[in-house]
Amino acid sequence: MDTQQNRREHMNIVIVGHVDHGKSTVIGRLLADTGALPQGKLEQIREMCRRNDKPFEYAFLLDALKDERSQGITIDTARCFFHTKKRQYIIIDAPGHIEFLKNMITGASRAAAALLVIDAHEGVQENSRRHGYMLAMLGIRQICVMVNKMDLVDYDRAVYEDIVSQYSEFLKEIGISPEGFIPVSAREGDNIAQKSERMPWYDGPTVLDMLDEFHTPGSLENLPLRMPVQDVYKFTHGDSRRIIAGTVETGSLRAGDEVVFYPSGKRTHVNRIEPMRSDEAEGVAAAGYAAGFTMTEQIYVRRGELCARAGEMPPKVASRVRVSLFWLGRSPMVPGKTYYLKTGSAKVECRLEKILSVMDASSLHRVQKQEVDRHEVAECVLSASKLVAFDDTGDLAATNRFVIVDDYEISGGGIFAEALSETEEGSASGQRAWQTGDVSPAERAAMLRQRPRVLLLSGSNAERVREAAAALERRLLEAGRPAYYLGVSAAATLEEREATLNELPARVLTLLAAGVLVIASAPALTAEEEDALRMHISSDRLETLWLGEGCPLDCPVLPAENASEALWARLEEG
Repeated sequence: MDTQQNRREHMNIVIVGHVDHGKSTVIGRLLADTGALPQGKLEQIREMCRRNDKPFEYAFLLDALKDERSQGITIDTARCFFHTKKRQYIIIDAPGHIEFLKNMITGASRAAAALLVIDAHEGVQENSRRHGYMLAMLGIRQICVMVNKMDLVDYDRAVYEDIVSQYSEFLKEIGISPEGFIPVSAREGDNIAQKSERMPWYDGPTVLDMLDEFHTPGSLENLPLRMPVQDVYKFTHGDSRRIIAGTVETGSLRAGDEVVFYPSGKRTHVNRIEPMRSDEAEGVAAAGYAAGFTMTEQIYVRRGELCARAGEMPPKVASRVRVSLFWLGRSPMVPGKTYYLKTGSAKVECRLEKILSVMDASSLHRVQKQEVDRHEVAECVLSASKLVAFDDTGDLAATNRFVIVDDYEISGGGIFAEALSETEEGSASGQRAWQTGDVSPAERAAMLRQRPRVLLLSGSNAERVREAAAALERRLLEAGRPAYYLGVSAAATLEEREATLNELPARVLTLLAAGVLVIASAPALTAEEEDALRMHISSDRLETLWLGEGCPLDCPVLPAENASEALWARLEEG
């Protein structure tokens, strides 16, 4: 039996709907009618209800959390497993209570299709529309709408058809064509696994039939490799291995593969796949599984990097992004306030830089506003404190989505739409089209008698670093060589330092295009800061030098005394 189940297709289904519209009852009935419950579980719940003198409900099968029993609402995302002859299903119960809507972003994140439940007696509610919009925004297009509790309206066909008409019109406005509508009574079992004799006017599929009609998306292993780095494991007692660990979201990884880490741009080759379980096959790390690997070339990598395979489509890297965002926070999202953006294993500070447009997800009314209120969808520009690696295509869903944390709570989420430069506002604002002259970079270098590049100076003594950089700039200019010094002030706050380093690449690249030799400085530069700069300035044009002792970087070290002379000699050498 186990072998047969393992050979079946797998599909993740998310179930959503307004509070008390019957999602948990639907799932309980699916589990019971497909024989997916542990032996004796159904009888155990029936006996518990008898002892407590309360009517049996299939929803009780899912009430595993103490808070659920005390409050009578589902407060977290639950995963349940069942199978049909065609497939094995993981069905994700995404909460519907307005206080727990934020959990649906996580609950729906890996779903290929959705069941959306509407109470026939209550009809279409605001949350019904919001849930539909969120599914659309997350890229879930296979949606079946279940009109539940038909027993409470005496299986009235007119009630069902009115809901179909209302909700179909809404779904059409957000670009969704549902796979179908099914009138059901989850409590009574009508049209869940068996056709209902109480609704002879309905001749469509049951819920189980509809699930089997959904198409399975293409294999995640056929997509480009994406593996967010969760941690780097190091050992003692003679074991020198450093294992890069994380979950392979898409693609696959094998020994010998060349990989690139973003946003740092560092490269290495996979030496060996380290099995994370005793029963796991060696030599390959497949999509959907935790994995670890050792490197051939030892490089410094940290949590938050995104591992991709060299030669495949790389992720986008930017500190400014255009996004579509659904806000769920109690307080509005406002420009200027510091939030945290989380995608993959990365977590960075960000701010709402510009609101391009705002829409209420229930009414679909679009307005221009200065803040994003609860339950509104915004197309906006976010500015992060450092570079973020992501994808702007729904095919790579795990790295296309993000959440926003405000005061330690997930308060919003959405999808990345576009990587922006330091000056762009996004495609909605139009594209810039600069023109340049006919002088090639090689011609310009010959005319100016120098190869434009960046000398990035650092050291623990900030004043000596500044003095050496300023002295080198003056000496170059006196020799008739175009040069420019840009330094990060030692007195800058952490926030000012991050902002200055984020601005540095755009300024430097313009100067390099003009043939200028740039001397940049940042006291006590970290490896992470250097990596971020190298994502914008190619390694053949950027040389990092450390002045003095205590260098934490993988770069040449020059003496702090007479540093300007040592720098001049290095330039003269080429």
